[in-house]
Amino acid sequence: MLEVLITSKVRRKMVIVFAKYPDFKTHSRALAKLIKEDAGNVSRELKRLHAAGFLVAEESGKMKIYQMNKEFLLLRELQSMVIKTQRGNPKKKVG
Repeated sequence: MLEVLITSKVRRKMVIVFAKYPDFKTHSRALAKLIKEDAGNVSRELKRLHAAGFLVAEESGKMKIYQMNKEFLLLRELQSMVIKTQRGNPKKKVG
């Protein structure tokens, strides 16, 4: 279901992680390692999700730390979609 709405595999994995764990904070390289994707692609998608208002970012030294924007308009709907798609395939992993 999410693959129809979110065509980028990397972005889809990121949305799943942040929607399931809204308090999760990370920088691009750590997230890339977690979801087993290229750091450059993850960095590009983080910037897109931040520009869309899905994520908030804060500077920590030379790094940007990203977290789910809990004020995001579609947060509850996305979380509901993620839970439903994960429930449909319990063995499916993020990475």
